[in-house]
Amino acid sequence: MSTLKAALKKLGLHTLLIFGALFILLIVFFRVYLPSYTNHGETVTVPDLQGYAYEELQNIIISKDLRYEITPDSGFMAEAKPLAVLKQYPRAGSKVKKDRKIYITLNAKNAPLIKMPNLVNTPLKNAQEIIANHGLVRGDIVYVPDIGTNVVLEQKYRGRPVKEGFEISKGSQIDLVVGDGLGKQNLSVPDLLGMDETDAEFLIIGSGLRMGRIAYVETDTVPKGTIVQQSPPAGINAKTGEIIDIWISEMEEYN
Repeated sequence: MSTLKAALKKLGLHTLLIFGALFILLIVFFRVYLPSYTNHGETVTVPDLQGYAYEELQNIIISKDLRYEITPDSGFMAEAKPLAVLKQYPRAGSKVKKDRKIYITLNAKNAPLIKMPNLVNTPLKNAQEIIANHGLVRGDIVYVPDIGTNVVLEQKYRGRPVKEGFEISKGSQIDLVVGDGLGKQNLSVPDLLGMDETDAEFLIIGSGLRMGRIAYVETDTVPKGTIVQQSPPAGINAKTGEIIDIWISEMEEYN
């Protein structure tokens, strides 16, 4: 019986020693080896690389104990220099471990080619949105006499008209020739006297002119709803888009 107790005591002591040794090894592994292997607690702040040239990257990143890799997909911004940094990951200000790799996206050396969209006969506001959506830049706006108000009449690239579908560099500047809504064509003002308002408006618009102010006057010589006066008067020359004011009788119709 005493022999069994002695054996169990010896086994228990050996087990305790084994667990003790394992405990010490675990402490050494997690408190000493692992932190030294992973640089635990040693972090660096990722610098802001956006805008820097490719040639400057190595010195900046190495000085921070980091590495970098250029991503295969480049972007393009017309206002940025060729091969300048456009994006980075992790982003600037992030805390990372030493020797972490920073992924860099560079601005393309040459602008990609895109097809010129059609802006002709498009309202100026819409044309500007189309230009921006295609990665182009709106240049000068030149107003010329035309009946179309703020309607694009011509699109130009480097001073010359450019047709829809023509390939140009992304970021190119597009100038627009736009109508001022007045026009340059001289027209003869039609005679509206004796007409009703509906017919007069139809004739005014059909003549390239615009309906202006409508006033009502009392008269005892013409039926109600008849135009009795207009300005400018019939027969004089007017420019396309000019306004025509009319005066309409309020008198009751004759029986």
